[in-house]
Parts: sequence; C-alpha cells; structure tokens
Amino acid sequence: MHRHLVKSALVTGAALAVLAACGTDGDQASEARGTKAAVPAPPEKKPVEGLPGMPPVLDPEDVYAADRPGKLSPVVKDFPSRVYVPNTESDTVSVIDPKTYEVVETIPVGRQPQHVVPSWDLKTLWVNNNRGHTLTPIDPKTGRAGKEVEVHDPYNLYFTPHGKYAVVMASLDRELVFRDPHTMAVRKTVPVSCYGVNHADFSLDGRYFIVSCEFSGELLKVDTEKMEVVGQQRLPFEGAMPQDVKISPDGKRFYIADMMAHGMWVLDGDKFTEPTLLPTGKGCHGLYVSRDSREMYVSNRGEGTVSVFDFTRNKLTRKWRLPDGGSPDMGGVSADGKVLWLSGRYDAEVYAIDTRTGTQLARIPVGSGPHGLAVYPQPGRYSLGHTGIFR
Repeated sequence: MHRHLVKSALVTGAALAVLAACGTDGDQASEARGTKAAVPAPPEKKPVEGLPGMPPVLDPEDVYAADRPGKLSPVVKDFPSRVYVPNTESDTVSVIDPKTYEVVETIPVGRQPQHVVPSWDLKTLWVNNNRGHTLTPIDPKTGRAGKEVEVHDPYNLYFTPHGKYAVVMASLDRELVFRDPHTMAVRKTVPVSCYGVNHADFSLDGRYFIVSCEFSGELLKVDTEKMEVVGQQRLPFEGAMPQDVKISPDGKRFYIADMMAHGMWVLDGDKFTEPTLLPTGKGCHGLYVSRDSREMYVSNRGEGTVSVFDFTRNKLTRKWRLPDGGSPDMGGVSADGKVLWLSGRYDAEVYAIDTRTGTQLARIPVGSGPHGLAVYPQPGRYSLGHTGIFR
C-alpha cells in the first residue's frame, strides 16, 4: 500500500474510533442524566366483547382474575365460612366448619341431593334434589333452608354470565331447561339428543358453553344468547364418560374430565374440533383451578389421588395420594386458596387437602353418598353455578 493511502486509512480509523467513543460517552451521559432510551411498552390487552349484559371481563388473559384471595364480594363478606356437603343417599346436607373440621349442622333436604350451587347474585345456595324434583334454597348468611321449589330432574344447575337465566341440567329428561334465576319459572326448554347432560363451563366472552353428556360420551356446544345447541360431537374413546368441565385461564381451551378414559380431554372450544386426551388417573372426575390461576387440581375418584396440572407448562407436575385411599369426587378451593375440599363419594367422608404440599389435613365423616360439595363464600363477582365457578 502507498504511504499516503496508509496515512489516510489511519486517519479514517482514528476518526471512526473517536465517533464511536463519543457515541458511547453520550449513551453513558444520557443514562447518568436519567434519559435512558425508552423501552417499548408491552402491547395493550385487547378487550373482550362479552355477552350483552355480562359484567366486563377483568383480564382478557385470565378468566379467573376476580378469584384472587381476599377478593370477596360485598354481598358475601359477612357470610360465615362453611363447607356444604350434599349426601345423595341420606337426603341431607352436612355443614362443616372449615376451622374445626367438624360437622356443625345437618340439614334435611329433598330426595337425592346432587350438588350445592351458589346463585348468580351470590345470595342463595341451591341444593339440587335430583330425584325429589325440587331445589332447596339455603341462606348462606344464616344457614337456614327455605321452602323447596319444584324443578324437574335438577341434576346440576348453572347460571348464564349475564345473570338472565338459570340452566338446569335435566340429565334423565335429556333437556337443558333455561329458567328464571330467582323464581325458577321455565323460560325455554331445549331437548337434546345426547344422554346425561351433566357439567358445563362458559367461554371467556360468555357467548357459548360446553356441556358434557355423561351416558352417551358426547359434548355439546350451546349458544348462550340464542339458547340453542350449535355443535355436538362424540368423544373418540369407546365407553367415554365425560364429567366436569373447566376453561383454561386464557380462554383458549376447555378441559373435560372423563371417568372411563381416565384423563382430561383438551378441547378448542371456538373451533369445536376433536379433542385430545391427557391421562391423569383412574376415574378422573373433578377439576378445580388454583387461586393464582396457575394450576388445576384433578380428582381421580377411582384411585384416591389428585393430579396437579400446570397451565403454563401444559403438563401434569405432581400427584397426591390420599392416605388409606378414598374416592375424591367434587368440591372446591378455600377462599384463601390454601385448602382443596373434596367429597369422598363412596366412603361417606370429606377430605381437606393442603394445596401447597398435597398433605391430607382432615378426613371428616358425613352422610352417605357425598357428592357436589360447595365451599362458601369464595372470591368472585358472580357465580356461574355448579359447586362454585366464579368470575
């Protein structure tokens, strides 16, 4: 290289080095003055256009955002904390004080009570007397039962997200019966071709809900506003017996427990395409979301265990085994999220389980055939029914 070209290159390199150094010093000076380059703000969450009349969705990425510990509605904040256990073969409801783990009252109700269901407005607990064809209202403030209301075949009970209707799962009648949420007067009866309508949950926007059909191994998709079945499919498992239904926090998937497939079906509710099976344990039955929306507790009734499913990791992470076995069925999570309460369907008992360790805290004798127990009160603005689905 010629001498003048070398000199020119050296000068150019030196100039670039100076410029680079100036740039670095400028950035350091800006940081020192507190004028650091702006970090892009996270994208705003797109609001959800919910069912007309439905309370606004608090968090589009977490349907359970209202269910955090301590978020008790003013309606229920003075209610005593209790666990209400319907005993299907004793025709009673056992009332447990969760602080002492003792039955403090036994309430006579109608024939074959299946579930204790919080009303949409949180003011009443409805006992579903399936074979007695009645609902027994209980005042959760006083613990007193009111006059029974005639309702045919009330196996289970739900409420639409806008609070306009109660939806009775008339299992043997093969009907979804939309009723007034207070008087229970019939507003519309929807016959279905599947057998054993059972459990349900609603989409993030409340515009549809998924229903399990226990005895024919099918799923229904129902338009909430039109009160019409808009989809039906048979599960891809011979002898399928779907049970509890829960939506994922982000609203993208539904999980359906299956007692004969021994796991949960994972369903895209919007597309309503064929679901996939995630094995959990023998007799998979009840599904309960943790207070932080991170996990779901899955009761495996046929083997006396509870599986823990992590929503973010999309996998089962733990399995808790009840000492001395048992038949964990339906229930709910305590208001503070620390205890999972489950009925022992075939053992006339109730289990209290520590949600941090899976340790059994108590095993409480109750009546015969305990089923859909309700832990009440719980956080949330309104109830969608069953043993307590709150939003």
